[in-house]
Amino acid sequence: MPTWKANYTSKFAPHLLSVLRIFAAGSFFTHGTMKLFGWPAPFEYPLNPLLYTAGLLEVLGGLLLILGLFTRPAAFVVSGLMAFAYFIAHSSDGFFPVLNHGEAAMLYCFTFLYFSAAGPGAWSLDGLLESNAKASVTNIAEAS
Repeated sequence: MPTWKANYTSKFAPHLLSVLRIFAAGSFFTHGTMKLFGWPAPFEYPLNPLLYTAGLLEVLGGLLLILGLFTRPAAFVVSGLMAFAYFIAHSSDGFFPVLNHGEAAMLYCFTFLYFSAAGPGAWSLDGLLESNAKASVTNIAEAS
């Protein structure tokens, strides 16, 4: 790929990272709302303590990721949740995710793990809070 194309398209990377975070977290959030609130559809299985805990983490983690608030730690926790879900619920049905119906858990796991390393992207409350903190430090330094 010519260098000018790489440079031209790379300026959109932080914004696309935010779009991916928002849409992935929004979809993830609905898994939790199904378990806890029966929305957008009722959950198929009776809730046990493990599923109830997963639902709470999906709702809270999904909401934090949608907002881009505490993105790195929230993404790390829900990435672990999805790894746990994959091994508890899917891997016993065979090795291949396409056959054991674990593709979503696997993709969520690695997508959220990426967010824990890459951060929230350009549009997030984390970024807003960071820029406000930097502005405050700058104002204090200028006042001194």
